[in-house]
Amino acid sequence: MVGTSQASALDTSRAPRRSAADRAAVLAELRAELAARPTTAGVAGRAVPTVPALPAFAGLLPDGGLRRGASYTVAGSTTLTLALIAGASRAGSWCGLVGFSTLGAEAATGLGVDLGRLVLVPTPGRKWLGVVAALVDVLDVVVVRPPTSAPDGETRRLAARVRERGAVLVVQDADWSGSELGLSITSSTWHGLGDGHGHLSAREVTIQATGRGTAGRRRTSRLWLPDHAGAVAVATEPATAMADQSTGQSGDRPDDQPAEVISLAGRRLSA
Repeated sequence: MVGTSQASALDTSRAPRRSAADRAAVLAELRAELAARPTTAGVAGRAVPTVPALPAFAGLLPDGGLRRGASYTVAGSTTLTLALIAGASRAGSWCGLVGFSTLGAEAATGLGVDLGRLVLVPTPGRKWLGVVAALVDVLDVVVVRPPTSAPDGETRRLAARVRERGAVLVVQDADWSGSELGLSITSSTWHGLGDGHGHLSAREVTIQATGRGTAGRRRTSRLWLPDHAGAVAVATEPATAMADQSTGQSGDRPDDQPAEVISLAGRRLSA
């Protein structure tokens, strides 16, 4: 179970609205605190070329992990997004989520996300690119679900910043020019239901990876997302269950709810 303090930090429904100056002060405080935390840098302060991914993604990621300085896209599934960053989080990397106004804390923890190293900005507003850029400066992995579209020039500047800082950017449910790899669920099967009895206990999915990182070739892999124990693993058994009719749209995308709060290691910072 998720600790009470961590779960409450993700409850954004009653966060007070603050002025632009207050929000800037919060971001400054966030930068200072994160800068003082240990990171996953390599020897002599040089960042390693990738941040880890769960072993289940080995057949999809050409580099074996998420390559530093690169951008990735995920279509239609917050569960897939959380699983993608879970390996980095579990290994000690700091991760940020921008634009996810509701987030299941227990589900994120079950997939392997460490809430103690998670920064959450649920409603970044129209200046979401600036928020993402600020987090890229201090975090290993930043995930954004853009609330609005952005001009090509601004996205190129953000991509250059990601490369310069050696961070990883994951963009959900939006096109992103120059992305290294795009992941999507092409089929989904639930397990656990019998003839009028039982409950859903595991989900088997087929994930497709496309993009310049695959040299123009599609990669596919069948994963448990999650398996019967709640973990993410390669699916080696044949699927014999009820097909999910929402193929490619997993039904786990949260609805937008108004709130302005930044959560850091179980602490609430009103913004």
